[in-house]
Amino acid sequence: MQARGLTPQYAGQRGRRFVVTGGSSGLGLEICRALATAGAEVVMAVRSVEKGEAAADRIRRTGAVGRVEVRWLDVSDLGSVRAFAAQIEQLDVLINNAGIMGVPFSRSVDGYELQFATNHLGHFALTNLLLPVLTDRVVTVGSHAHRQGELVLDDLDFARRGYAAYPAYCQSKLAQVSFLGELHRRLRSSGSTVRSVGGHPGYTATAITVATGNRFFTELSRLGNALVGMKPSQGALSLLCASTLDIDSDTYLGPDRFGELLGRPTTVGRSPGASDPRIGRELWDLSEALTGVTFPGR
Repeated sequence: MQARGLTPQYAGQRGRRFVVTGGSSGLGLEICRALATAGAEVVMAVRSVEKGEAAADRIRRTGAVGRVEVRWLDVSDLGSVRAFAAQIEQLDVLINNAGIMGVPFSRSVDGYELQFATNHLGHFALTNLLLPVLTDRVVTVGSHAHRQGELVLDDLDFARRGYAAYPAYCQSKLAQVSFLGELHRRLRSSGSTVRSVGGHPGYTATAITVATGNRFFTELSRLGNALVGMKPSQGALSLLCASTLDIDSDTYLGPDRFGELLGRPTTVGRSPGASDPRIGRELWDLSEALTGVTFPGR
């Protein structure tokens, strides 16, 4: 599908089951709200159940007809990922949305750099664990920042390079977009009809950009959000299109104006690194080794 100004397909979503990671705020909340309003069954996978329940109540009060359920998931914790996946018996669409951006260096409970663990490794594991019960598609939430990323597969923790918060974020988003393509190739090779698709929200004003721990970057982001940032309801459109339209596997969507920063959803490209099958295979093999989770059937 090559078109500009795409619109999500809300008809026909009634009764379909979606899991949305990071569903209690920002883009995730808008995705959950739209899907529940369309009649879908939505599982909000969140780190704070209390915040998740408050968000779910707000959705219910808007008159949403779909069922909204809140479950605990910390995607940076592989034990939490495994426990969550074990509870899901049937699923139509998995939306890998949760993420962090530009935070000071720290490690996950499993010992991995936190942005890479949260944005990529947790979703890699979750996807593979849920594939046996998934019927329709996996939606990967990327970022325009993936184009600035460099995947140094023998130094993902920045031990040699020295840690820098934004490059680490860009690396994690490049990993996610690379994962989108490699998942597509593996699904097709296995004969699966499940689709691997994705999208990015462009420049959307969400809390992720003002919670970095870097005062200068936070204030700069706060100003940019106020001046030009799209509302979360607008930024979520590319992801809702990726989640609901009848599009081909390996499709990637983003805003159509100002270098994919603003506008309506359209099909967009990826960086050479994100499109390279060799890098995709190597990243996949490394991700399996780091998480202990493999593609189903292996």
